[in-house]
Amino acid sequence: MQKVPTVYDVAELAGVSIATVSRVLRKPHEVADATRDRVNAAVLDLGYVPSGSARSLAARRSGAIGLCLPDFDGIDEVSGLAPVEFSDGRVSTVLDLPEDVELGDHLYISEVMLGTEIEAWQHGMAVTIAVARGSRGSEIFDNLAGRVDGIVTLARTIPDKQLAHIARRVPVVVLAGPRSDDEYDHITTDNAEGMRVMTSHVLEEHGVTDLAFVGGPADSPDDDARFRGFCQALRAAGLPAPATPVARGDFTRAQGRSIGRRLLAEGRVPRALVCSNDQTALGVLDALTSAGRRVPEDVIVTGFDGIDASEVSRPRLTTVYQPMRDLGRAAVDTLLHRLRDSQIPPQTRTLPVKVLLRGSCGCLPPESV
Repeated sequence: MQKVPTVYDVAELAGVSIATVSRVLRKPHEVADATRDRVNAAVLDLGYVPSGSARSLAARRSGAIGLCLPDFDGIDEVSGLAPVEFSDGRVSTVLDLPEDVELGDHLYISEVMLGTEIEAWQHGMAVTIAVARGSRGSEIFDNLAGRVDGIVTLARTIPDKQLAHIARRVPVVVLAGPRSDDEYDHITTDNAEGMRVMTSHVLEEHGVTDLAFVGGPADSPDDDARFRGFCQALRAAGLPAPATPVARGDFTRAQGRSIGRRLLAEGRVPRALVCSNDQTALGVLDALTSAGRRVPEDVIVTGFDGIDASEVSRPRLTTVYQPMRDLGRAAVDTLLHRLRDSQIPPQTRTLPVKVLLRGSCGCLPPESV
């Protein structure tokens, strides 16, 4: 095996001290051009890569942020593994996905991830992602906490006891959930108000009183806040508020289709379906249009998130836009502040949302939809 080049090899080849090599790699603007060029040439010639672990020991920081996410792609251990044979005769395994798994379903999480990565990159940090999948989720999170400077996680992803344990080691920022009895920093959006405004629009501007809420997972803080906003709008209009959503899904388009088909089969489709997120709404829209129901003439459909797919559906989806990418950026920004000053009080930041009126509620003429 070829010998791995070290900083000593670079220094010897460039004819400089180890301290000079370190300065070129960490603060190149402080080194004369000729010296910097000589060191960089030696680095390229040898194929030298600085040791991240050595830097971490020196700085007592890893330079990485952990991002803990739920099992957003629908893959878990029960999916099993299927054998696959390559052209050279090797046999390996791949995940055997259920037929209804759609890997692009959770575009909300993709945007949060992108925002996290952008903000971390701007501060010279890396992002390490862990997913709560299967029985090894707790083990994975514990290992992650030992390798990063802080953790960003979506609410309810990590069990409360384990999160409290991790928070004793590294700072934690929780996304998409209200502050409970904890000492973590929280970043969220105004879910309840956004859904209240959306529901009030359907009630007041379209004169609809027969409407139902299609929810997400019962343990989702975002879904709970949105359902609360839905009920607030109903009560303000003098209408009774339901105790529970008409149906619950898992925030995926596939589940939205399933819910739409079930409501159609049971004859329980109201004049308006207010959905807890865009993917669910798009799935409901798929089911309705496949069954010959016109949107918005027969049924109004609304969503929440403002993902790109909501702009290209037919009709375009009326929705509540939340700044998903900004959630990730704000989480990293808050975490970096915490790393600089661990004594500041726990922070809660609520980002604003915006109602986007489009064709699925009837606010735009057909030619604009």
